[in-house]
Amino acid sequence: MCEWPGRMSAGVFLGGCNLRCPHCHNAGLAWHPDWYPPIEPADLGKFFAARGAWLDGIVVTGGEPTLNADLPELVAALGAFGPPVKVDTNGMRPEMVTAVLGHAPGVRFSVDVKAPYEKYPLVTGTAVTADEARENLRVIFEIAREYPESFKFRTTLVPELCEADVQEIREVMLPSGFELTVQAYVPPKARGEEKVHAHSNSKTRRLPGNLVHGAHRPGHLKGPQGQRHPGSAFGEAVGA
Repeated sequence: MCEWPGRMSAGVFLGGCNLRCPHCHNAGLAWHPDWYPPIEPADLGKFFAARGAWLDGIVVTGGEPTLNADLPELVAALGAFGPPVKVDTNGMRPEMVTAVLGHAPGVRFSVDVKAPYEKYPLVTGTAVTADEARENLRVIFEIAREYPESFKFRTTLVPELCEADVQEIREVMLPSGFELTVQAYVPPKARGEEKVHAHSNSKTRRLPGNLVHGAHRPGHLKGPQGQRHPGSAFGEAVGA
């Protein structure tokens, strides 16, 4: 799996999501993050301290990363290891996108434009209305115009979409000057397989992916350290 095409990158997977897309490839991670073993921030720091020179990208993905209150501090801490950082998002929390840019101006974003606005309820499991999608993406597009080098947009051609939908996204919805990457649809694994794959590999002794649960991260607002020092402890914990 390539999280950042054209780059040797490592992925940090964050659990939880505000959508219920019926074709989600990370449904276990998105809706049942407790299935997965968390990775402590200090171990994450050791990983990137040892491998940063060999990487030319770090991807924060999920789930939906913008649900995490300490995402700006996380991105800034990861960026301190050297490689550029990209955040994958569905664009439904534009205020967090702005907050991340405030902490890490060099961050990149890959925004999933799921469908034409009227089809958002269909492709997100009724989690988002057409009006909500229109307003949130309006703000995202405004931010993208201000930071054009920081944003890329993509659409997955899920079964509910047709070529006319893709054309509408590309020619009507996207701001002028931005290209749309269309990803082929690949059916996800059967539900339940995510839990099986969450266990550590007994042969390699390596966890499958890099997952940090929100409440396990120092600085998270739901964790004890986060309540004392909101947003300030993550960088120290990872050693950035």
